[in-house]
Amino acid sequence: MDIDKNPSLGPSPYAKDSHRVNGFDTKPVTPKYVALAIAVSLSGWSTTASAASQAQNCVTPPGGIMFITQDCIDPQFDRPVIDSREDLKSPVLTHRVSGHFEGTDVKFSFFFPPKAQWKGRFFHKVYPLGDGSVPDSVIKFGADSGAYTVDTVSPSGYRANAAAAKFSKVVAGKYYGLPVSQIRGYIYGGSGGSYLTVAAAENSSGVWDGAVPFVIGVPTSIPTNFFVRAFARLVLEDKAPHIADAMRPGGSGDPFAGLDATQAAVLAEVTAMGVPLRGWDNYAYILGLNDPQGLLGFANTVKNIDPGYADDFWRKPGYLGTEQSALGSLVRRAKIDRVVSVQKIDRDSAGKPLRLHLAGLPHFKNSAWLDFTLEGAEEGSRKLLGSLDAEHGVIILAAQNQSDTLNTLENGTRIRVDNRWAIALTSYHRHQVPASGGFTVWDQFRHADGSPRYPQRPQEVGPVISAGVSGGGSYTGKINSRMIVIANALDVDAYPWHADWYGRRLKAGEAGQYDAKVRIWLNDNADHLDGSVVASGSVDNQFVRLIDYNGILEQAVRDVSAWVENDVAPPRSTQYAFDNGQVSLPADASARQGIQPVVKLTSRSGERITAKVGQHITLLGDISVPPSAGKIVKTEWSQTGNDDFLDAPLPQQPSETLAVHKTFVYSKPGTYYPVLRVIAQREGDGTTEFTRVGNLARVRVIVE
Repeated sequence: MDIDKNPSLGPSPYAKDSHRVNGFDTKPVTPKYVALAIAVSLSGWSTTASAASQAQNCVTPPGGIMFITQDCIDPQFDRPVIDSREDLKSPVLTHRVSGHFEGTDVKFSFFFPPKAQWKGRFFHKVYPLGDGSVPDSVIKFGADSGAYTVDTVSPSGYRANAAAAKFSKVVAGKYYGLPVSQIRGYIYGGSGGSYLTVAAAENSSGVWDGAVPFVIGVPTSIPTNFFVRAFARLVLEDKAPHIADAMRPGGSGDPFAGLDATQAAVLAEVTAMGVPLRGWDNYAYILGLNDPQGLLGFANTVKNIDPGYADDFWRKPGYLGTEQSALGSLVRRAKIDRVVSVQKIDRDSAGKPLRLHLAGLPHFKNSAWLDFTLEGAEEGSRKLLGSLDAEHGVIILAAQNQSDTLNTLENGTRIRVDNRWAIALTSYHRHQVPASGGFTVWDQFRHADGSPRYPQRPQEVGPVISAGVSGGGSYTGKINSRMIVIANALDVDAYPWHADWYGRRLKAGEAGQYDAKVRIWLNDNADHLDGSVVASGSVDNQFVRLIDYNGILEQAVRDVSAWVENDVAPPRSTQYAFDNGQVSLPADASARQGIQPVVKLTSRSGERITAKVGQHITLLGDISVPPSAGKIVKTEWSQTGNDDFLDAPLPQQPSETLAVHKTFVYSKPGTYYPVLRVIAQREGDGTTEFTRVGNLARVRVIVE
């Protein structure tokens, strides 16, 4: 399909030209393209020499990072090239324009819906590890919202995203015949994308008009949030089922019961760091039991920044490797440092080593944390990459090994197998107490005078990683657009307190403008992953412990655009309490606010019900939607706590409150977690695909 011949997309303002793509040369566009964009007028595409001459390079203040405006030029991204254009019928009718910035690894794609559908805005979802495969749901959501979609493939931080966003306005202005100054843009990103979104909101003006960072990270998140959970795994793995049972519906509510003093101290430490206690329901994920790297995927980053840490940990006072305590003894017992020999080498047809069979291996509880080093090899070829099949005593070699290293392998080669670094990294957070920034979760590691209790490393690693992802952002709390922050109460990757921390930065940075520019929505029964979620903790909660929070995210993006364009303020921020690293939410919707419905589920026996096989059990549900947040459009029940949901037709038209009940009969003994799941929608539209805001509640039924 050709845009010039497709009336459903609107007439193209350009005649076909074998040297041009949608009106642009396929060679690099002039560095003054931003200035040219300013000169677009309703009468058509026009430029003036004066507009081009007024374009200036973007400014980098002393000691800061580049501040980007709509009319300045970033010299690193000043040569956009359009590589292709294509009319798409799926997932919806759009015109895709794809390209790159010459001399960089940055690529971009713009998805333009038909002119009659477009409402003068674009949505830009960002993530530092994007590969250019834009989910259908993202493109459809944009088009359904009257927005074109911008996608960027870039490891280069907020500046590359800004360049793509600005250039998208140039292309959109020509495509739709609207001045760049009248196009509104909204950036949103989660996890690593939240770093990019915050950096964009703080270090640009006029590029995007609103921002939605979700499952928000902070400068200390990486690697701390993962290493802290690895610390919990080291000490609490055997007790995890007990902790999970205590925190599940109908549990004791006391995860410390049954722990010895050392275990209780470690659970208290990781809890105070922010690991959500209710998140232990999915303990396999918290502890990284199915993670090939055992939550230590950033180990090499720390090794490069702080190469002396492991040696200090095992030799110097102040570290658990030398501490004379029950915990220190546990840590030393967990250390493995053994030299073994290669018995046999499995090779491919070309003779390349694939697997090493070893002799002399001890028993390993956690083979994910092992390092392999060739004894006697030269420094540059000592490190051997691979994973251990502990059951069979085999190292499975990784494809990334250097040829020089592989060529040294033979029967009898001696290999050091150790976890010295891995064990040391599990308590790295103790030696990374932030010197500033108001990170109160580290107060447990400070003396009364504020000084650290433990030796501190020369470099705080978290801010280095954070700045690297964002392109230099530092979380000043001073934003140049309106913003809705989204965090989730069961997020064990980006802890819920992150939203509180950044909210306090925003209150300080925005002062009297905070309420006019910021909302923070904290959602219950949601974790880190957007899209369909599958819990992996135990068989009783595999599909139903969590909600898909995409509808909340979609509503936030639409709300921030309505806030900007029509001055329609979104519903109020979620109210919450923050204490000792834990975030808790009020029980009532009117007190909690935000946009998520509140669901309560109980019985005459409370949240823990004991019944006989064949006995009738009636569950009572109470649902309320916060003020101005919408109406209940769907309810559904799962009897077993597995993925067996059945719709329950609403007894009335969509409303803000609803009382429901359901009677179940169980034919087999066992423990079940029946679920009431609810959807609310702002306009009370139960048929729409988007902005469906969910929540749920569970109880425990023990059938004897």
